[in-house]
Amino acid sequence: MLLKIGELASRSGLTVRTLHHYDELGLLAPSARSEAGYRLYNRNDVARLHRILALRQLGLSLAEVATTLASEGEALPGLIARQLQALNLQISQAVRLRDRLSNLQDTLQQAQQGGLEPELADWLATLELMTMYDKYFSSDEQAELQRRKNDPVVAEAQLSWPVLIAEVKQLMAAACPVDEPRVLQAAQRWSDLVRQFTGGKPDLMVKSAQMMLQESGVQAQTGIDPAMMAYMAAALAEQRLAIYARYLNPAEMQKLRSSYGKNGLAWLPLIARVRALMHAAAAADSAQVQAACAEWEQLTQAFAGVDPGTRQKMWLALQQEPQRLARTGVDQALLAFVRAAGVDAVC
Repeated sequence: MLLKIGELASRSGLTVRTLHHYDELGLLAPSARSEAGYRLYNRNDVARLHRILALRQLGLSLAEVATTLASEGEALPGLIARQLQALNLQISQAVRLRDRLSNLQDTLQQAQQGGLEPELADWLATLELMTMYDKYFSSDEQAELQRRKNDPVVAEAQLSWPVLIAEVKQLMAAACPVDEPRVLQAAQRWSDLVRQFTGGKPDLMVKSAQMMLQESGVQAQTGIDPAMMAYMAAALAEQRLAIYARYLNPAEMQKLRSSYGKNGLAWLPLIARVRALMHAAAAADSAQVQAACAEWEQLTQAFAGVDPGTRQKMWLALQQEPQRLARTGVDQALLAFVRAAGVDAVC
């Protein structure tokens, strides 16, 4: 049985123009023509049309359909995988858009409850901050941060940030030493707030610090700048030195104290890079891992020197007192990854 083009169009739900287009592209050529020159389609042609329509429903372009048909289906698994990847990306983008709209709605409602109408600048600042989050955090990480933000206990604790930031500014203006009790107490509160916001997860801690360090927009909104971060990092380093003091002799501690914490902010991008390599299961002997670990060794030598005895004592401290690693973005898994690359890792 042969079908004329009008009959095939009617039964398939397509237009005659579409079937003409498929013929012009070489996707579906009629197997025969009538004496009058009309296109005639047989059973095999109808089956091919069904395949074309099925592939189109998967989201494939006409060019991809042609490639798939020409390869007799061999390219189909790869094409479907790409379509799934594209669909997952669209879903992820839709979820992010939904979250942004939800955040903006919350901002508007909070302002209206306070009898205020948000200024355009406030809206733009909120959108800018959301865009910055996309640069540093995956969709899953953003969802985790949002869940923590919605936790009443965490939300209430985060309200104390402005007071703490103002206090740290005063301490800095007064040139208070980082080992002064008031500074150490402020650094501890700072660390606790970061831990609450990130759930103590090293990846989130490092990425949050990176965003704060590198994005002027975030600094403008929060009042936290690199100088303040360095000040708090130095104070937290003082707390960690107290742990090392239980393992090192006075001469070793004197040398360590003279340089420890001075490169605190230099560690952040390195830790982030090494964590990314670890999550990607990069080989220990790969060029990227070796380069990152060489930088790790360079920073380590700057404060710990090269004496193997001192290094061993510091490693013992890291093993026996895990609180030494708390809030640093470094954990035992990361240290093991660096040591596997040939670096006697301490921090």
